[in-house]
Amino acid sequence: MNTEKINGESTKDVRLATKRNVRCSDLLLRFMALALTLAASITLGVSKQTKIVPITLVSTLPPINLAVTAKWHDMSAFTYFVVTNSIACSYGAVSLILVLANRGKKTGYLATTIMILDILILVVLASGIGAASAVGILGYNGNKHVHWEKVCHIFGKFCHQVSGAVIVSLLGSLAYLLLLVLSALDLHKKNIY
Repeated sequence: MNTEKINGESTKDVRLATKRNVRCSDLLLRFMALALTLAASITLGVSKQTKIVPITLVSTLPPINLAVTAKWHDMSAFTYFVVTNSIACSYGAVSLILVLANRGKKTGYLATTIMILDILILVVLASGIGAASAVGILGYNGNKHVHWEKVCHIFGKFCHQVSGAVIVSLLGSLAYLLLLVLSALDLHKKNIY
């Protein structure tokens, strides 16, 4: 920091974020978003659990034991979640390559395009997270009004993998949100000066 004398008093000027620091933060956040959405896709994409479940057909007969498997692609909300995270991961890889390829060059149009795409990806991720969370809550609590029983006490491992994938995806969406904040601050800084 530099110190200057203004009216006989010593002041310290505050260093603003340099373009290099902003670019490094941008690259780090893009890599984190890519890694987190990839991890969420894989976590839910490989989740599967088989349990022997007793099913009572008639109350006077003993229950029949059946092997039941919980898989991510049996629920359309989980399929949507995996697809949205895969799209966000793919976009993260492409945007990371574009940002790396255009280092040091003028990127006005490209930066605006990437910012708009970041917004779209954040919206898509949020919708996938919401869909998976809604089905996950039904799995944990059930719904007595429509007689849907909770299933997470039976398929605990599967439900924990779903919860983990949703949390990791939330962190990925937070990385995209921080990228948008950085872009907005960069635009604001350019408009001020």
